[in-house]
Amino acid sequence: MRKIIPLIIFLLFANITIAQIIVSGSVTDGSVNEPLPGATIKVVGKPIGTTTDFDGNFSLEVDLPLPFSIEVSSIGFESKKLEVTQNNQNFNVTLNESSTALDEIVVSASRTPERVFESPVTVERFDIKKIQSSSSPTFYDALENLKGVDINTNSLTFKSVNTRGFATFANTRFVQLVDGIDNSSPALNFTLGNLLGMSELDVHTVELLPGASSALYGANAFNGILFMTSKNPFDFQGVSAYAKTGLTSQKAAGTNGFVDAGFRYAHAFNDKFAFKISGSFLSGEEWWATDYRDYNMPGATRQNDPGYDGLNVYGDEVSIFLNFDEIAGTPEGTLGAAQVSRTGYEERDLANYDARSFKADLSLNYRPNGDDLEIVYNGKFGTGNTIYQGANRYFLQDFSMQQHKLEVHNKNFFVRAYLTAEDAGDSYDSRFAGINVNRAWKADQQWFQEYAGAYIQSILGGASREQAHQAARAFAQQGALVPGTAEFNAAFDKIKDDGNLQTGAKFIDKSKIYHSDVNYNFRDIIKFAEFQVGGSFRQYSLNSEGTIFTDYDGAINYNEYGAYAQVQKKFAQEKFKFTGSVRYDKSENFDGNFSPRVSLVYSIGEEKNHNIRGSVQTGFRNPTTQDQYIGLDLGNAILVGSAQDNLDRYTSSPLLVSPQGQQFAGGETVMLKGREAYENAFALSSIAAGAPVKANIGLVKPEQVTAFELGYRGKVKKLIIDISGYYNEYKDFISTETVVVPLYGTVGDNTLSLLALQNGDFKPFQVYTNSSADISSYGATLGLDTRLNGGFEVGINYTFSKLDFDQASDPDFEASFNTPEHKVKATFGNSDVYKGIGFNINYRWNDSYYWESSFADAELRARSTIDAQVSYTLEKWKSVFKIGGANLLNHEYFSAPGAGAVGSQYFVSWTVNP
Repeated sequence: MRKIIPLIIFLLFANITIAQIIVSGSVTDGSVNEPLPGATIKVVGKPIGTTTDFDGNFSLEVDLPLPFSIEVSSIGFESKKLEVTQNNQNFNVTLNESSTALDEIVVSASRTPERVFESPVTVERFDIKKIQSSSSPTFYDALENLKGVDINTNSLTFKSVNTRGFATFANTRFVQLVDGIDNSSPALNFTLGNLLGMSELDVHTVELLPGASSALYGANAFNGILFMTSKNPFDFQGVSAYAKTGLTSQKAAGTNGFVDAGFRYAHAFNDKFAFKISGSFLSGEEWWATDYRDYNMPGATRQNDPGYDGLNVYGDEVSIFLNFDEIAGTPEGTLGAAQVSRTGYEERDLANYDARSFKADLSLNYRPNGDDLEIVYNGKFGTGNTIYQGANRYFLQDFSMQQHKLEVHNKNFFVRAYLTAEDAGDSYDSRFAGINVNRAWKADQQWFQEYAGAYIQSILGGASREQAHQAARAFAQQGALVPGTAEFNAAFDKIKDDGNLQTGAKFIDKSKIYHSDVNYNFRDIIKFAEFQVGGSFRQYSLNSEGTIFTDYDGAINYNEYGAYAQVQKKFAQEKFKFTGSVRYDKSENFDGNFSPRVSLVYSIGEEKNHNIRGSVQTGFRNPTTQDQYIGLDLGNAILVGSAQDNLDRYTSSPLLVSPQGQQFAGGETVMLKGREAYENAFALSSIAAGAPVKANIGLVKPEQVTAFELGYRGKVKKLIIDISGYYNEYKDFISTETVVVPLYGTVGDNTLSLLALQNGDFKPFQVYTNSSADISSYGATLGLDTRLNGGFEVGINYTFSKLDFDQASDPDFEASFNTPEHKVKATFGNSDVYKGIGFNINYRWNDSYYWESSFADAELRARSTIDAQVSYTLEKWKSVFKIGGANLLNHEYFSAPGAGAVGSQYFVSWTVNP
């Protein structure tokens, strides 16, 4: 016992001695000789650290034996390592600016860490510091301030990022990875923006690669790729939270409040196990869509055109050609003929404009050896209400998506597998809601019969044709359900819960993606160059219960896989860096494709502050799930995917035949097979030209691009210059074309099929194919950034984008470039003007451009917007307060025709431990 007691006392004393090791000091910004708040002080190799206060001071208590090392770092500055050799040691550390954007480290360009200055391709980077100073309501909105980046607004909660043209809300040409997980929808492949992403408190870095990236990241990394990386719980611990509230202002919707709040908690129990959990919630009012113009017949209204089809009016897509003379048996020209549509409902009568988003993230991190070998489970869940605009406007209600990832990695390799599963919840299609609310109170056949009878009686009674059409509509509309009444609401609720689009509008989707990745870097084995190899596997499992795809008898499954290799070598005293890579990808429905990339970077000067880069690469994208397997009647057109096994699986619902055509069709309705759209259809352009000919439609196959890029990134004193230019050549460009299928007759017979066109007995189909036209795009960006005395940061950038395409070579093809030719963006700010007060101002302008989509085509006006914020950092509360606004001047603009006009958003926020 006497021996044990002194041993216990010794151990306790030793423990107490270790626990009392205190390291303190201050950190100064070397460029202005002022305190640097928010700098990170971390024990090297251990999950122990702290940050400097408002005055740049820090104190850290460490439970480790001497000696050990600490690292002092801050975003935008060169880090320093210091050795602690005694208790109560004090350090006065001066951090010098890194070459601003020059020395930032990126991983995405080559799948290996490298200075952004030496990246072989253009890279944009967005980090914690930029998030904190952002003038946008969310960090995701702030990405629009990066050069070459476009953000298209679906709704308040759903925004899509794009670069280098061909933008859509689905944006299947652009890939978004969140901690290595593709967060696109399994069913329609659209990227979900930050609807299912990460809380801004958990964002570590955002990297964006404009242009083709297929050589490393596979099919569909075609226009660009966005990487969002979260904070590791070993490195970023503690509790963080934010609360944000404010107003949205729009002419149509008025002024409405919104709230946005989130939290993050992370803790490392020791150097082996850590976890984090985060969540956020947003609620507000959507941007209302109130464009009632008829884009097919400019100037048409419900009052002056019986065939009126308003853009944000649904139900009026149901129309028929009525030849009143044939119906009444009168001489031709006596009563006339007209295209007549049913009276529709405005979107606001069918919409739930309650925007809501909730997302949560859980990560369990285990380092079995206490080193860089790490095993990670990551679970993400998101749910909410939002709007997605594709061929129709879809109101996603209680939509949810969950992702589960298991990953093992260290500095040289990773193995990753994840599942993405979505559930459309109570989502519905607004167009079919309008169509079937109409059908709930009166069948289409009855409505048109009553219309024709009332019209004929009115004309024979002496009314003018205009008066007769008004009287006929009033008569046929008797019994119509009125929005807001109990009868309307009951019918509407029933239709939203019905997945049969002949009677309902429910959007059913329970699709999944199973994906795995592997990568190994041989840098510790092969010394003369850096080699890495990798591969991926993905399975799509489409399950819409026949409401979107032709999966009437069960889920449709198909697989894709790929493999790649890359070599990177510096030579000539490391002034040159060569990167070569190649990837092979195969989808079970298509032939395989190789994607090579070669790049060269030349660094000039002792500090390598002037770098010239050039690259040539090919990319490709596989047809999407929609391109292959959709089978959806939109009312005004039917979408049919062109996978070989899809053509006969789709059968349309009964289609109305005009009274004069029923003898040829064999009845009042006919049903069409999907194959007829590809084999028995007229080219739409030929009908418009007055000489109908058969459409020649091939089945869709992968699209290819060859991309050339040159760039310069350099520093002249304090000025950072970044210039890049690109030229893309496309082959087998995936496109949709509209064809017209007659309800009777064979195209080319010159008899019945032409008569069907004359009688209005036809159905438009949107088919998925490849254009044979020569298509190319080219553009350039110029960015200038500098930091002035006093910490003021100034930046301006310009982007030029151009499509080169001869429409006459493929008259039925819509390129959907959907990108302004000229864009200018500028920023001016200072995070600490005076005692914690900071500000930031962002300005954006773009010229007018033409938007093409299956929903509507229209010219979008030029726009300019100003975002601004003022912040105050209260260090003793570890808090940042901010007041700001987006689109401060309230110049409303449209991201696309049919979408809600984007107004202003004003906010105040409080963030603790940002």
